[in-house]
Amino acid sequence: MERNQLERSDVALGNRPDPISATIPGRASPLRVGFVLLDQFTLAAFGGLIDALRLAADHGGRSRQIHASWTVMSLGGADRQSSCGVIASGNKPLLDPTNFDYIAICGGNDYLNERHPPALLDYMRRAFEHRVRLIGVCTGTFAIAQAGLVGARTVCIHWNVLEAFQAQFPSLTPVTDKLFVDEGDLLSCAGSTAAIDVGLYLVTRHCGRGKANQAVRHMMLQGMRPASLPQAHFYADLTAIADARVHQAVHFMEQRLDDPPSIDAIARYVGCSPRQLERAFAATLSASPAAFQRRLRLDYACWLLENSPRSITQIAFDCGFSDAAHFSREFRHMFDASPREFRTARTAAPRPEPVR
Repeated sequence: MERNQLERSDVALGNRPDPISATIPGRASPLRVGFVLLDQFTLAAFGGLIDALRLAADHGGRSRQIHASWTVMSLGGADRQSSCGVIASGNKPLLDPTNFDYIAICGGNDYLNERHPPALLDYMRRAFEHRVRLIGVCTGTFAIAQAGLVGARTVCIHWNVLEAFQAQFPSLTPVTDKLFVDEGDLLSCAGSTAAIDVGLYLVTRHCGRGKANQAVRHMMLQGMRPASLPQAHFYADLTAIADARVHQAVHFMEQRLDDPPSIDAIARYVGCSPRQLERAFAATLSASPAAFQRRLRLDYACWLLENSPRSITQIAFDCGFSDAAHFSREFRHMFDASPREFRTARTAAPRPEPVR
């Protein structure tokens, strides 16, 4: 697709004038969010959050900014290309942060950038000084941390970028066992669909549960997930391991939990022989590649059993086992309980009611 075609189908939906709130001086919605797009921002996270606001803001999906309002901005009002290549054009420059209740910093594949423009960092600091809450969307939290605004707060990071965050900000406290974290003046979320949950959370707080319900129905969701729901991540802490081959091998395994590659294929992926890979895993993780991969798949199964309504047979397939019987044998050997016994024990405690 040509660039001009992309621009015609861009995601600058946040800057369309609102026929009600934009024409009545002094009128303000109860929830005002400014979006700051960073280079290579994640489209799903940005779109999920802004659409949760849009669908709660008006009746019938008409998109008038009545109960919630939003403005999409970028440094200098420049176009921003998302990580998938879609271009957001028509962005506003960075407006006075006091126009908003929240400013969402929307990151993506640019998280390794350790030199964000000073004007961007100063803008976030100015927002903080004026008690405007910041939201780190996906890897937008990296930029907030670079501005020196995290301090002793806990921040939520997507499990896939945890090592990069720890390397850049070793004194900070990131977590990957939640979908999002609210520290009062700073919210952070793992990105992807967790951004929808942040949007519904804000709508509930500022506009009421009825408006959140409205957005849930429009988005065809089962409900709003609680912040405490763990991310579906299944990996070992490799931050202290220097062997790049082990890092690459584990990441490859993580992406293929439902279709586990052979050890030969993993070795080819990282550029070594199977024997060399065996020695590297033994030296760094005290386990063979096959044993480590099996544990990843079974950890994934634990998460699905606790957080998903899928049948045990379906979970067996999702975790790369040939049938439920094989899955149950491996599961009992690892955890001394059958998958059914594990699910019953873990789901016995009452859970928060979803938005209906």
